Amino acid sequence: MSITPPNSSTITVLGRPAEKGRWSLIPLGMTILLCLGTVYSWSIFRIPLQNELGISATQSILPFTVALVFYAATMPIAGFYIPRIGTRATTAIGAIVVGLGYILASFANDVGGLVLTYGVISGVGIGIVYGVPLMVASRWFPEKKGLAVGLTVLGFGLSPFITAPLANRLISAYEVRPTLRVLGIAFIAIILVIALTMKLPPKGWQPQQDLEASHQIFPITYPTNIFKSGSFYGLWFCYAIATFIGLSAIGISSPVGQEIIELDSTTAAQSVSLFAVFNGVSRPLFGWLTDRFKPQKVAIFSYVLILVACIVAIDAQAGQLVNYLFAFSLLWFCLGGWLAMAPTMTLHFFNPDDYAQNYGIIFTAYGVGGLIGTLVTGRIRDLFGTYNYVFYLMALLAIVGIVVCSLFLKRGSASVDSVSN
Repeated sequence: MSITPPNSSTITVLGRPAEKGRWSLIPLGMTILLCLGTVYSWSIFRIPLQNELGISATQSILPFTVALVFYAATMPIAGFYIPRIGTRATTAIGAIVVGLGYILASFANDVGGLVLTYGVISGVGIGIVYGVPLMVASRWFPEKKGLAVGLTVLGFGLSPFITAPLANRLISAYEVRPTLRVLGIAFIAIILVIALTMKLPPKGWQPQQDLEASHQIFPITYPTNIFKSGSFYGLWFCYAIATFIGLSAIGISSPVGQEIIELDSTTAAQSVSLFAVFNGVSRPLFGWLTDRFKPQKVAIFSYVLILVACIVAIDAQAGQLVNYLFAFSLLWFCLGGWLAMAPTMTLHFFNPDDYAQNYGIIFTAYGVGGLIGTLVTGRIRDLFGTYNYVFYLMALLAIVGIVVCSLFLKRGSASVDSVSN
């Protein structure tokens, strides 16, 4: 006996027919991630707090590093609870935690207090909320999941363009501590209001034009346990490699520009702003590509771009601004692409009903890749006195990524049990 999917014409989103109203959820989800992405604007708070508290540069980066670690570590835990307590409740809880972290950070009197408030509390809050807008977008756009997720996650990538200048103006007008309080209160208010809209469609809902196409003769089957899936390990490893390379590139962009290309600090900073644009626009683009083509081919394409970028970066010398801009634009571009590809591939290979838990687990690759990458690149610089050798390692990892993609990122490897049988 077949079950008829819910009638698209009787469902509304924000007072409009679902197929039109669902598009409003994209900018709302982007706004949530725009608030969360303020974590990447830590450098705006860093110097004033560093001067006020009398702490070193190494100490002042700790709150940001800890925030990223707790953000990545909280994602799989939050993913387990989202289906149980609901998307709106999860968003509301995360909003309060994120805002509370900023507010409490404004009262911190030492680096330990900043690590606990901005690092741990805000990081946990980001991890709680982050997956909800992506889950909502993917459910309301079953026929174009990659594009919807890519557009939504664009908010996180472009956040520094809006929040960093805003925070800088507030600090100039009111100093750093009131700025942290204002932002914390604003984030709670904004995300709480939007949380009311973070509602999933009824189970089985599809756009009217896709209802007939949904009756497949051979329905897609998913592995019951992702840990028994070859695709899981392939995706996790590829994501870790991509974030290792991408977050390492982000960390060394300005130093490479100044030390190797011999740019002044202002030009290097302007270059980083350009790279951030590439990091943002690649998200909807790679999401769209993952909808249109096999994920394996899109992933291999991204690694080929990384390999090209590394070859150009290896040959870059003093005064070669074009080579520098080309190489790092590609590296930032591919990192942004993976932040859209990974959640879309999770939906492709595994049961979309379990998306929150599954992507939370896969997202741990982001934390592992980023943490190891930043440590290794710093170590290479200390050992060899230059960042040039970092690009050899990145190129090698890109080749490894191509091999892993070819072997594991395909639906045929979705079940280890089925392969062994």
